[in-house]
Amino acid sequence: MSINNYNRTSEIILVVFFVLTLICICFFIYFICIVLIVYFTTPHVRENSRYVLFAHMLINDTIYLSLGLFLAVAYQLLFIPVPLCYFILAITTATFRVTPYNLAVMSLERYLAICYPLRYLMFCTVQRSYSVISVMWIVGLLPNVADVIVLSISAKDNFFSQRLLCKQEEFLVQPVQTTIRSVTFLGSLIVVALVILITYIKVMMVARKSGSGQSSASKAGRTVKLHAFQLLLCVVSLTSVITEFYGGDYLTMINFLVFMCLPRLLSPLIYGLRDEVFRKCIRNMYSTICKGKSVDKIKSVK
Repeated sequence: MSINNYNRTSEIILVVFFVLTLICICFFIYFICIVLIVYFTTPHVRENSRYVLFAHMLINDTIYLSLGLFLAVAYQLLFIPVPLCYFILAITTATFRVTPYNLAVMSLERYLAICYPLRYLMFCTVQRSYSVISVMWIVGLLPNVADVIVLSISAKDNFFSQRLLCKQEEFLVQPVQTTIRSVTFLGSLIVVALVILITYIKVMMVARKSGSGQSSASKAGRTVKLHAFQLLLCVVSLTSVITEFYGGDYLTMINFLVFMCLPRLLSPLIYGLRDEVFRKCIRNMYSTICKGKSVDKIKSVK
């Protein structure tokens, strides 16, 4: 195969996976809009800490996917001022870190609901959910604070006045920055994995005692298991650095689609379709829309 044909094939593959990624993100945003409409228009849903955490996860993942797609395109086309580029990268990496934190907190919420039902309302209030969300964001942004301190000390004087192709590697001026990112992310994943594992074991022990495959404990166990699968995909995404080095731009898009988009596309499906409350509200919303269209059609005929 000639070099021109190889480059043409690579460009076609890159375009195909970009279109697939865009379609997946559009589907995700459409579905998240439906779920958030249900969340913000249903008072008893907003007063449940479980759904507060779920809504936060959806908003967080939407920010991550939108900024991630923007960066994937911008790196090929745009020279962005350094301060703006770093701000976008900081928010993107923070949302990436917050995802596993949110999975761990949601697993803990299911653990408290099943194992300590009498104390659940005392521990899991809406106000405490907002406090936990604030803590997640503070912890998610701490590595960026350390990173910007190192960068401001070590970078050249005119560095922040430049324009560049926006990619994280452009800001690595000291080896300690890579160490900070790797240690904090791996440490977070280990802690989150232990939390999910322990909560799953505890919940399944309660489910075994109840002896019913349709009990709330069994359902909670399956939900925690799905959170573990999402976390696994986040862990696998760490290999993207190696595969992208050998595979080029089109493999970067594949990694973004499979390991970045897929775990986040699972979130609305886990709760939006499996959860009885959301499923009922979505069905009622669509039935109302369909009835409204039917009435308008009848009026137009008359």
